[in-house]
Amino acid sequence: MSRINVRPATRADMPLILTLVAELAEYEKLGDQITSDPEEFANHLFGPRPYAEVLIGELDGQANGFALFFHNFSTFLGKPGIYLEDLYVRSETRGSGLGKALLSTLAKLAVDRGCRRLEWSVLDWNEPAIGFYKQLGAHPLEDWTQFRLTGGALRDLAKVTDGLALA
Repeated sequence: MSRINVRPATRADMPLILTLVAELAEYEKLGDQITSDPEEFANHLFGPRPYAEVLIGELDGQANGFALFFHNFSTFLGKPGIYLEDLYVRSETRGSGLGKALLSTLAKLAVDRGCRRLEWSVLDWNEPAIGFYKQLGAHPLEDWTQFRLTGGALRDLAKVTDGLALA
């Protein structure tokens, strides 16, 4: 029987986190989209104002997965939630229970922190992940479309506030 352990990441885990993120990007066919600076990434996770947290999933003492998440907030519930940005388990350890352990640990953190929901996005083509999430009791939000602003569009919209008095 394999031994599963889930623990919070530390700054010393940054090389591992970067490797796992690269593996995830390759799996998702998005490897060309990694542009993060490793030191800046580390500061955003472990600096004076952390923007996200990481859990490391270990199987028999070997790190084989991670979950990167951060808090969000529901105006309708008036309560915080957790958004799971990325969940990844190495292919050779899928089916071992490591993914479920990572999500279970994250669900416990959410409950312990008074959060009312845990949510995430999944690529439409990723049927194995969708099936896994549904087995856990998660359901897709069919009535919602995700939007994103990046690069020039983000900078252009930010310029709209030029000249406005923001308090």
